[in-house]
Amino acid sequence: MKAYLKNIYQTLSSIMTGMKITFSHIPEKSVTIQYPEQRLQLPERERNRLYVNMEDCIGCDQCAKACPVSCIDIETFKAVPGDIVGRTGVTSNGKKKALFVPKFTIDFAKCCFCQLCVFPCPTECIYMTDVFEYSVFKRDGLLYEFTDMTPEMTLEKKSKLAEYQAEQERKKAEAAAAKASEPKEETQKADVIKVEVPKSEALKPEVPKEETPKSDEQKEENKTES
Repeated sequence: MKAYLKNIYQTLSSIMTGMKITFSHIPEKSVTIQYPEQRLQLPERERNRLYVNMEDCIGCDQCAKACPVSCIDIETFKAVPGDIVGRTGVTSNGKKKALFVPKFTIDFAKCCFCQLCVFPCPTECIYMTDVFEYSVFKRDGLLYEFTDMTPEMTLEKKSKLAEYQAEQERKKAEAAAAKASEPKEETQKADVIKVEVPKSEALKPEVPKEETPKSDEQKEENKTES
């Protein structure tokens, strides 16, 4: 009976302790935020949705290489000499743009918001924003395309590049054919038989041969013959 009454006391005391905390908050002002009409101030270094400023993008592919989950997909091709990439052909810091970027896709269904793609960008064209509200019903809606090139513009620039490359190949072939058709200089050589003389003998001076003295017998033979 004593243990039964003790359990009842502990139950009532715990309830009163909890209600005391609850009643203490009743007179206080409510801190509930009426979202989305009201929003909290986000910290300065929050990591939310990425954004790419294509006017400063040079197609270096550094952000895609740094991404640990491969959520960035970039496609580039060279610009023909004299053609302008983008509106001005240069970035905001004066760097020349030499590559067209017909595709710059980020799959936010894979993105882990690590911000590793932001730091290696040489022109700082990709950065984190304060946008965190982009929920969708289908995962395809999380594929964001940032390129400013239309399919028609991409097809036109690629065809121009193909024509330029074909022209360069034709010029190389013509130059090679012209070089091969040039007359070769023929040198006429006389048919002269050369006798190789050792250097040691060639340098020795010619010494006249000395006549050997005749013996007495040879002298007598010459007298008898005469």
